[in-house]
Amino acid sequence: MKTPSRIGLTIDLSRDGKQVGDAMLRWSDNGNPLGYHPIPVVSIKGADGPVLLLTGGTHGDEFEGPAAIMRVIQNLDPALLRGQVIAIPALNMPAVHASARVSPLDGMNLNRAFPGDANGTPTAMIAHFLETEILPLCDAAIDLHSGGKASFFHPCALPTHTTDRALAAKNMDLAELFGLPLIWRLGSHNDNRSVNSAAERAGVPMIATELGGGGGVDPQITDQAESGILNIMRHLGVIEGGTAHPPEQRIVEIRDAAASLYATSEGVFDRALSAGQDVSAGDVAGWLHHVTEPERPSVRLHVPQDGMILAHTNRGLVSRGEMLLLVVQDVDQAL
Repeated sequence: MKTPSRIGLTIDLSRDGKQVGDAMLRWSDNGNPLGYHPIPVVSIKGADGPVLLLTGGTHGDEFEGPAAIMRVIQNLDPALLRGQVIAIPALNMPAVHASARVSPLDGMNLNRAFPGDANGTPTAMIAHFLETEILPLCDAAIDLHSGGKASFFHPCALPTHTTDRALAAKNMDLAELFGLPLIWRLGSHNDNRSVNSAAERAGVPMIATELGGGGGVDPQITDQAESGILNIMRHLGVIEGGTAHPPEQRIVEIRDAAASLYATSEGVFDRALSAGQDVSAGDVAGWLHHVTEPERPSVRLHVPQDGMILAHTNRGLVSRGEMLLLVVQDVDQAL
């Protein structure tokens, strides 16, 4: 038996037209002991048709996604829609408000909290609400991420390579239609506590994205995200217009976690490489300078394996174990 969510909506998602309201996250704390923490939700519903879910702000310091969603929904007229768009631009609103990766209410990472818990902490409650109350209403979903303050990703779309081949094919179709030159296929190294995995459990075709990073809004990358959303909407038939089919795209995945580079001690990472570069094992990745212990010599770091740098840290001072370079390998076939 499904446990009902403790999060309620101030709008009726079955109603036609455009509605703006809140998902009501009831969590009694010192700042809001008897009210609720609002998570804004927008529903734009026209004639009968598919339902598309747009989420951003799953991590609260990633802003290209929320910006792209806000651009799209402000220009949608329900009278011209065949279907519905449910938009949650700041899914983890407490974290977005704090411009932080994790929630200030419980210190948890929402994209590592699914399937969640209706009676858990705030982050677990949001995860449970999305997986049990919202995703089952949808025919497709897009969860927009970027690297946040900590990392920078080469822009890419992320489809799950599930064992359900029909669903995997639909996920890949969405990734291709999003139009970015790079697709990061999520295989065995995908975390089953993510929005991607929640959509897989719900049987909903879905992609995530990584849209750069840095903790701000990059205009060129946000333009690409907006275009990608609209192209998927045209493909689904939610809005009119021809679908753009991008040229051949590169597909990569994590084959070996040991291919990536991690900090061996605390220090300043003097990076020599950037996201999007192809690398070979042994290439100089940069230097680790022990600024807190200047008597120690700096350490030259090397790329562990051949591949492409999908992401790099955006921090200067790093700690032992922190990811410095995320290295991925090419996929020979899409499926």
